[in-house]
Amino acid sequence: MQNNIVLDGQKLLAQKKTQSLINSFLYHLLVGVIGLLMLYPVLWLVASSLKPEDEIWTKVNSLVPSQLEFENYQQGWQGFGGISFATFYQNSFIYAGLGTLLTVSTSAIIAYGFGRVRFRGKRIWFVIMMLTLMLPSQVLIIPQYIIFSKLDWLNSFLPLLVPRIGGEAFFIFMIIQFIRGIPVDLDEAAMIDGAGQFGIFFHIILPQLKPAIITAAIFSFYWTWEDFLNPLLYLTDPKLYTVSVALRNFSDAGTVTDWGAIFAMLSLSLVPVFIIFVLFQRYIVEGIATTGLKG
Repeated sequence: MQNNIVLDGQKLLAQKKTQSLINSFLYHLLVGVIGLLMLYPVLWLVASSLKPEDEIWTKVNSLVPSQLEFENYQQGWQGFGGISFATFYQNSFIYAGLGTLLTVSTSAIIAYGFGRVRFRGKRIWFVIMMLTLMLPSQVLIIPQYIIFSKLDWLNSFLPLLVPRIGGEAFFIFMIIQFIRGIPVDLDEAAMIDGAGQFGIFFHIILPQLKPAIITAAIFSFYWTWEDFLNPLLYLTDPKLYTVSVALRNFSDAGTVTDWGAIFAMLSLSLVPVFIIFVLFQRYIVEGIATTGLKG
């Protein structure tokens, strides 16, 4: 009788282990299929950048080129109008780098003000800031363009960078949620030691905001790097074009478009975003997770 109970227990454990392995296999298979579907457009883009010109649209379903055409990258890098893509990449890094620095730094300061500093009308200003998230960006295009035109800022990076000094409402809200999770006792202890608001921010709050700030910086860089409309509106000199605008102007409806070169430069435009994601992906998860711990 005891042996039968032991055998039944072993069989039950074996069945549970088998079922667990089957569930794990099905889960990883499903995730792999979904991941492949999501990555397929990127794989197709990279494969097309290495295809001969006559195969790009004739063998759309194939990801394997008959021969590798690295000349597409060479031709694409030469750019147009005597301006190479090195200039466009430099402009994009200036726009995305400075834009991200201004946005994240000012957003952190403003978030500290809403999260820790007491001032009159705090709730009203916070509501107004949150309402800007519901305001379509297209509504601001014409008035902003008129203002920057009167300031004689057109055809420069000033219209793209100066508005970022006010921060980004989404990042401000995200950092506020993170600040609310930091114990107020640390502020009070610093005040007892004689620290002011700036001292508390730079020495107590800011070091603990690392996950939230890195998360905001990554998203800001992504959104700025791929921004097409704003550079298109304010930049008219081809020497100031960013990568997104240059790629649009690289094709000419009046002539034969070199799709291989365009796809090659599109593939290269993904490299900075991919590198940043690989290096800082753990901060994205940590930053998003911790901002929701305390509201």
